[in-house]
Amino acid sequence: MNTTQIIGVDGSFAAPAVAEESSQSAVSWAAIISGAVVAIAVTLVLLSLGAGLGLTSISPWPNEGASAKTFAITTGIGLIVVQWLASATGGYMAGRLRTKWVGVHTHEVFFRDTAHGFLAWSLATLVGSIFLASAASSIVGGGVDAAATVAGGAAQGGAQSSMQGTSVVSAYDVDSLFRSNHPDQPANPQAASSQTEDAQAARILGYGLTNGGVSAQDRSYLAQLVATRTGLSQPDAQKRVDDVVAREQALVTKAKQEADAARKATAQFAIFTALSMLIGAFIASAAAAYGGSLRDEI
Repeated sequence: MNTTQIIGVDGSFAAPAVAEESSQSAVSWAAIISGAVVAIAVTLVLLSLGAGLGLTSISPWPNEGASAKTFAITTGIGLIVVQWLASATGGYMAGRLRTKWVGVHTHEVFFRDTAHGFLAWSLATLVGSIFLASAASSIVGGGVDAAATVAGGAAQGGAQSSMQGTSVVSAYDVDSLFRSNHPDQPANPQAASSQTEDAQAARILGYGLTNGGVSAQDRSYLAQLVATRTGLSQPDAQKRVDDVVAREQALVTKAKQEADAARKATAQFAIFTALSMLIGAFIASAAAAYGGSLRDEI
């Protein structure tokens, strides 16, 4: 409560006048909610536009379109732009639409306008995290996953199973182990239609690839199976086994590389998301202060 000394006509001091604090709240929720609604609407429009532009940058064809790293960085920059524009618009509306404060110091007016912009951004962020989080994550996160797996989609398809251990080994590679040099005259007609040895070979390959490589003993056993089924000599059967193991190991390695690239892209996306939100908070506060100053000039 402030007191003011009043000097009478004769120079004597009169009783101090008491300046009572205003009973109205310094927070204009109508302006804050309006700014938040505008910020959310602008965010939706820009996210839809960004999703369309982002999907045009990736391609299912090998060596075409943006890589996972490029896509993540581009997405991060896009998030910053979205936060910048949406927060600036919402903050400006919150500052411009608030009721004019009379008899308030300019420093206090500046603080209140800044706080209104920050509150509008906070409300928009909370509402967006509840209603828009799933949509935004599927738009952006799905694109990151697509960019990370597009180049090595075939590799992951064949190697994911190997990393799990049993039936994940490429069926093509298992079939190639027992391919006969004389398809019309199988070396062992009874075994030609059997699935037992195929499943066993798949388990051996899956276990070996999951644990760092197929052992020499397992390779020798597979070579014996191949020689029995196909009629190949032992050296030729051994070479066929070694070729299949090398091909499967290459698929596993490529799948791990793609998974690591996706992990790094996700980390970059998270960092850019946090950075864009901090920028949005600052821009909303500054825009509200600017909008409030224009409001007071009227």
